[in-house]
Amino acid sequence: MTGASTGRSGGRAVVLGGSMAGLLAARTLSDSFGEVVVVDRDPLTDGTGPRRGVPQGRHAHGLVAQGQQILEGLFPGLTEELIGAGVQVGDFSGDIRWYFGGRRMRPTRSGLLSLAATRPVLEDRVRRRVFAIPGVVTRTGHSIDGLVTDRGGRRVVGARVTPEGGEPTTLEADLVVDATGRGSRTPVWLEELGYERPPEERVGIRLAYTTRHYRLNCDPFGDDIAIIPAATPSHPRGAFFYPVPGGHVQLSLTGVLGDHPPTDPEGYTDYVRSLPIPDIHRAIADAEPLDDPVTIRFPASVRRRYEALNRFPEGFVVVGDAVCSFNPVYAQGMTVAAREALTLRRHVSAPRPLSARRFFADVARDVQAPWDLAAGSDLGYPGVEGRRTPLTRLVNAYTTRLQQAAVHDARLSEAFVRAAGLVAPPQSIMRPSLLLRVARHSLIRPGRPGPQSPRLSSALPRKGNT
Repeated sequence: MTGASTGRSGGRAVVLGGSMAGLLAARTLSDSFGEVVVVDRDPLTDGTGPRRGVPQGRHAHGLVAQGQQILEGLFPGLTEELIGAGVQVGDFSGDIRWYFGGRRMRPTRSGLLSLAATRPVLEDRVRRRVFAIPGVVTRTGHSIDGLVTDRGGRRVVGARVTPEGGEPTTLEADLVVDATGRGSRTPVWLEELGYERPPEERVGIRLAYTTRHYRLNCDPFGDDIAIIPAATPSHPRGAFFYPVPGGHVQLSLTGVLGDHPPTDPEGYTDYVRSLPIPDIHRAIADAEPLDDPVTIRFPASVRRRYEALNRFPEGFVVVGDAVCSFNPVYAQGMTVAAREALTLRRHVSAPRPLSARRFFADVARDVQAPWDLAAGSDLGYPGVEGRRTPLTRLVNAYTTRLQQAAVHDARLSEAFVRAAGLVAPPQSIMRPSLLLRVARHSLIRPGRPGPQSPRLSSALPRKGNT
């Protein structure tokens, strides 16, 4: 099944960029357009290796709970298909060992699913589904050169593209969607067409991921699918450690504000040893490295406020990281892209013509809560660049207390993962009943240690981790 409807009205949509945001946009556009053309400079063939155009594809990725729910709705049976491909699926709270400030949140059964899939595997399965939809076609190996407008410049009527080794050509379209990611040139294109650039918000985190793969001689996971000591202002070094398809594990280390995990093997191991929990270092101490550490840097989260523009050409919209590029440690990017794909479907299927201004107003609502969560959390680090308000400081102080109290209180753990999984708004963690629970734990357990992490098993790895 592709999950596509049969209610197409004809016409052509052109999607610039074949990454997750572009694929999800193509999926929802296929319900309304007779032809959807996905353009990318990379080959978009089946495969589970990292793509050149997705440099973070080599590093830890997560699909939070709402993202899993939306993808399953767009592609029925996708979760089972991923399980069949070797992806481990578990409860977002009960099957992941979350550590904040070096202390483990008390696990609980939240009923929310987490997919421990690498980005290439997830993207491959979604790509197969999208390209199986009748009317969805690709133009791979093409550079994306710009937009084509009508004479008045008020409407985009196509895109200029150039095949590798070929001549520039125009892809005519009733709708063009920019899903080219953080490097989107839409602000430049708008300026060339006589429009204003969108205002931008930036939160400078100066993050780096450094990733390595191992074959383990022991099983550190037991029945869990991941071990995640999350970075916090009190413990700014973090990690994502989980089994991946192929019978090995992936370890992505994170560091902020220039304290970046090294790429030399000895320095990498020393960084692992410095994490606030010992479990991961014990697991890799005698493991077989399968590659050398590789790094990606992420200087800042960037939000482009297209909804603030008074003028914008019709027949053209922007989605995904091209609108808002989040700090990847919060695993929000793909889920927000999925939200925006649903918004796009709603707008193109409405009786009235698609209005860019109305679309961007709705996209701003898709982005707002995740941005508040990610940008607000990053501003808890004293060295991070960005505007802090009294509310930001209050929320960050409260969130730290909630995480400390969640070491002992599963109700607080569940509330936190529901907000982090984007199935509940960020303000939900400040409901009066939860405020009281946090206050009570802060009073009666100001310094008591939380539950200890399970001992590392010396048994042979389970769940295919050999």
